[in-house]
Amino acid sequence: MLKTGFSSKEEMIRVCHALSTDVRVAILELLKYNNLSVIEISKQLDIPFSTASSNVKVLENAGLVITELHPGKRGVVKVCSKNFFDILICLNNEDEELFNSQNTISYDMPIGQFIDYQIDGSCGMASEREIIVEDDPTEFFTPERMNAELIWFRQGFISYNFPKKKLPESKRLDSLAFSLELCSEVANFNEDWPSDITFSINDLPICTWTSPGDFGQIRGKLNPEWWESNRTQYGLLKNIKISHEGTFLDNHRVSEYRLSDLNLDDSGFIKLTIGVEEDAINKGGINLFGKKFGNYEQAIEMVLTYQ
Repeated sequence: MLKTGFSSKEEMIRVCHALSTDVRVAILELLKYNNLSVIEISKQLDIPFSTASSNVKVLENAGLVITELHPGKRGVVKVCSKNFFDILICLNNEDEELFNSQNTISYDMPIGQFIDYQIDGSCGMASEREIIVEDDPTEFFTPERMNAELIWFRQGFISYNFPKKKLPESKRLDSLAFSLELCSEVANFNEDWPSDITFSINDLPICTWTSPGDFGQIRGKLNPEWWESNRTQYGLLKNIKISHEGTFLDNHRVSEYRLSDLNLDDSGFIKLTIGVEEDAINKGGINLFGKKFGNYEQAIEMVLTYQ
């Protein structure tokens, strides 16, 4: 859910502006169940490509739509997905403060703070200033890993423990969500290099996403100057949410696993594991991005929403 109000006036104005035309509302309606390219949007709405593109840009600037560059038959295509199912605009400052303070708990986990891993083959990690480890899995628990802003490996998994804060009395957990930037991994880069990346919570594999490739044709917006242009540059931002209704990837239901399946009461933490399974069809590795690499200035974000 997107929450905005007088405490974030510029955002509220952008959101209201984005919702102020029939075309942009129609685009959001199209994206309710399917991710679409700008070309597909223009065809389905019977509008010029330039009109579709400019309106998608307004929705993207307001944070209502996420766009990603995917390999196409003639270069790359911009694929759009809806970023939120619900929008709450608070016009009362007291209500806004109450909602923001009581309804979500969030954590931002640096990618170097993993608690377990099993990695084979080509691998490595880099900080904002230098490569920390390269092609030596036995060195992954080096203390310098805490400074990692990019981690890559061809096979295996990596795990993180997030704190599980006790909810206020009489409150019920409504959803658990993770957001992170990642892509496939291959020597140098290859934008047509699929990888089946599985996300597990408390050792339950809740969903698998097939990354289309290891992206390197366009330089990552946040990459340090010393990072070579012939290597991986950026990933795609993936949003995983599990609620009482099921598991959703980028707002699309992908499995029937629910919060009740996670056994959250049996542990003092929430374990997230990211890996390529041994029986995966596409064993194309993983690049995991922190705040100083790629296109999104975030690490691994976890948000607990309760009612």
